[in-house]
Amino acid sequence: MLPPNNVPVPQLVRETGIPKDTLYSWRSKHRKAQGGTTTQPTAGELSSEAKFAVVLESASLNAVELGEYCRRQGLYPQQIAAWRQSCQQANATAPPKVDRAELKAQSKHIKQLQAELSRKERALAEAAALLVLQKKVRALWEDPEDGRSPSGSAGK
Repeated sequence: MLPPNNVPVPQLVRETGIPKDTLYSWRSKHRKAQGGTTTQPTAGELSSEAKFAVVLESASLNAVELGEYCRRQGLYPQQIAAWRQSCQQANATAPPKVDRAELKAQSKHIKQLQAELSRKERALAEAAALLVLQKKVRALWEDPEDGRSPSGSAGK
């Protein structure tokens, strides 16, 4: 019922066969013995300072002592390891943040380049179509008896 397992009372009733009223009374007696009816904050509710304090307190503990500490605090060793890693990386240099105005200018420039590319692709397609048509016209108007090749410069 208590950290780190936090098993719900109905599940314990099914697993152990102990009546739910007995389990609830045991839990309330334990909470009163711990100094009030408030529960200990869970790992998600801990402040940054509290997490840092836990990292400092558990830094010199071996595996067995860390397990005991975690059971007393209602934590998991993996949580403490993750917090320790966060503390170690706290002063690492962060990548520079790109200014919003700079991003806007870059996106505007990209749109201009894309529009220019699209315009040039259309012009290139038009030029290619004109060349093909020009060749077809030359082939139609060229006199086959001349003996000239279709690539000749003179045409009728």
